[in-house]
Amino acid sequence: MPPIPMLELLARIRRARPRVQCLTNTVAQTLTANVLLAIGAEVSMAQHPDEVAAMSAGADALLINLGTLDSGRQAALESLLRSDLRPKGPVVLDPVFVQLSPMRMALAKRLLALPGVILKGNATELAAMAGLIAPDVIRITTGKIDHVAGLDRTAEITAGHPLMARTTATGCALGAVVAAFASVSENRFDAVVAALTCFGLAGEEAARRSSGP
Repeated sequence: MPPIPMLELLARIRRARPRVQCLTNTVAQTLTANVLLAIGAEVSMAQHPDEVAAMSAGADALLINLGTLDSGRQAALESLLRSDLRPKGPVVLDPVFVQLSPMRMALAKRLLALPGVILKGNATELAAMAGLIAPDVIRITTGKIDHVAGLDRTAEITAGHPLMARTTATGCALGAVVAAFASVSENRFDAVVAALTCFGLAGEEAARRSSGP
């Protein structure tokens, strides 16, 4: 089956308006919400332990970002993992600085067991988790060139601009875009490639109009 074009997936998002539940870090919340709204998705950021499982199970996709991991976010993730409710759509896990924290590593290992996980991180983070990643997990390695691997396929995405790395929380927002794209396609590998391409092209256009980060 040929890949679904990026613009078709973007049109699907705008028609379906999928809700992406984001358990993300405090630095990234506002930008992540605005980016999701810009592509036509809806956003929720419920983090109370008593409601996070229900809010995640009812969402079309779930983003879990381990940046600024505090006791409240840890409690919310523990509640999510203990619950019988499970996300119905894709789960994007961004294990920020997992290589520096045994607590984050232990939590990331448990989160990888959630169904439909797509793992997104830089080369250092993914290398630290290499022994924990099942073969069927789609892996996004971000960098000057983004690499996608999983399901016996690989891809490289060259779209993007260096200024994106100098703007706070763009990488975190990318995880939410991946979640939104994956929620509207059964072919999650192609959806991931389309999401990274779309985000990179948007960065190129923003850089063309900008004089700095």
